[in-house]
Amino acid sequence: MKHIRLAIFGIIAVAAVISTVKTQFYSDTKVNLSSETTAPDVRIDFEKLPVKGMVTLIDLGATECIPCKMMAPILTKLKKAYAGKADIVFIDVWKNRQQAPRFKIRAIPTQIFFNKQGEEVYRHVGFLDEKSIVKQLTKMGVDKPELKNKG
Repeated sequence: MKHIRLAIFGIIAVAAVISTVKTQFYSDTKVNLSSETTAPDVRIDFEKLPVKGMVTLIDLGATECIPCKMMAPILTKLKKAYAGKADIVFIDVWKNRQQAPRFKIRAIPTQIFFNKQGEEVYRHVGFLDEKSIVKQLTKMGVDKPELKNKG
């Protein structure tokens, strides 16, 4: 258990270093890396996750993690599109450290999909694009919403 904790903190430390130099490496990209792209920091009742009776996607990451920031607008869009059909939750594991071991997180971002019974069905580590998230939710029986693209 001690080795797992050390590994998690090592990964988090590396991610922190990477995030401090993000502007050097990503200045030419068209991805907005400002804090405005991160999922809103809302109060989460962790004891009620995953949501029973509803397909749930939990994205575990950090607001300062670059792939997490890239996913934030996707998650925000899908949260609205799937409202009432599936629950999509972002947990910042740097601010809520007790959730990393609870969900057995080894790297961020990690997306975990739970069925209506609260059982883990699928897990992905790393950036996950909108199309892949929609595909997984559809595979789990959630009706595909009409998604509107920007511009």
